[in-house]
Amino acid sequence: MNYQELFRVALRAIRAHKLRSFLTLLGIIIGVTTIVGVVGIITGLNRYVQEKVIVLAPDMYIVTRFGIIRSREEFLQAIKRPQLTWEEYQRISSGVLSHASLTATRSFKTLPVSYGTHRLADTFVVGSTANFARILNLETGGNGRFFTEGEDESAQNVAVIGADIKEELFPNQDPIGRMILVRGQPFRVIGHMVKEGKGLGINRDQLVVIPFQVYRKNFFAPNDPLDYFIKARGGVEGLSESIDETRAFLRAMRHTSWRDPDPVGFLTQDQLQELWRQISTATFVLLTLIASVSLGVGGIVIMNIMLVSVAERTQEIGVRMALGARKRDIQRQFLLEASLLSMAGGVVGVLLGGAIALLVKAATGFPAQITVGIVLMGVGLSTVVGLLAGFLPARRAANLPVIDALRAE
Repeated sequence: MNYQELFRVALRAIRAHKLRSFLTLLGIIIGVTTIVGVVGIITGLNRYVQEKVIVLAPDMYIVTRFGIIRSREEFLQAIKRPQLTWEEYQRISSGVLSHASLTATRSFKTLPVSYGTHRLADTFVVGSTANFARILNLETGGNGRFFTEGEDESAQNVAVIGADIKEELFPNQDPIGRMILVRGQPFRVIGHMVKEGKGLGINRDQLVVIPFQVYRKNFFAPNDPLDYFIKARGGVEGLSESIDETRAFLRAMRHTSWRDPDPVGFLTQDQLQELWRQISTATFVLLTLIASVSLGVGGIVIMNIMLVSVAERTQEIGVRMALGARKRDIQRQFLLEASLLSMAGGVVGVLLGGAIALLVKAATGFPAQITVGIVLMGVGLSTVVGLLAGFLPARRAANLPVIDALRAE
């Protein structure tokens, strides 16, 4: 028998039991849907995290109270550290660090922001030094600008707002020069940041950034988090020396014994990327294992249904073998039926998984990316499961004695 005839016979057998065929595919559909949806979302997130979330340049690092916590013991040690202080930042930014070319600090909290009748109850308000914009490449649109070092030092009540804040407080208006209230304090808008879209963590489009001295005077509390952003002199090659210098300086300021761990944490681009890789890999492995169980169950169901099909079609198999069909022809036919069933489930799963990924993107703003490779992976994986599930039934059908098969009722 040629492959065209085998394909025709396999399709006829599948169409003869439409409901049974559909129920057989449910496990495959669920498994492929899960895998395609998860891989699509994680692929998009990986790209987004690299471009948007990990905003540090490779030659910059953050000094923070906690750093990256990998265990309960590290958390218990970090929680005992005092918060970073403005006085420590003044020492660091005064030029004592020979391996630092640029420094900035910031703190933030949620505060009510309003303009006229428009009010936003919980808005991320960031108090930062002027260099903060340069370090994080914050871009302003139109005629706006970021505040200067002089405006920060003189505690001017000026603000730069995110794109979403602009749209909500100033629909169809130019916000430049207008006054907003931050927890009752008036601030003149001097700039608005370009829109970046929804994402993970703090959304830049929903920020209000004000000079640190104003923030410190009106909103800062002793236990509020304070982070230092430092650019290493000499580029990436000078990063390690800059971190070591800052570490030694802060250990000396805090009178930390050489036996004790660092009194602060450090975050670099490489560390943040590695942390994300670990999180995304663990998530992918966990959800893939769950999906694999569904695929495995689906494969077992296909195998059992194909065994039932062999039993039901024993006489047909005997007639075909009596008319000259070879064992490999019978085996190919049942393998083709099993793989077609599973492939159909894979196609449906790819469509559902892609739809779910795009719905998640539309509803939450989390990026999703369904590539040709993901589609081929979903269909290919389901086809392999079908071939494996159909092997035993195909072999059993091919090894039926012709006489016994012809006598079957």
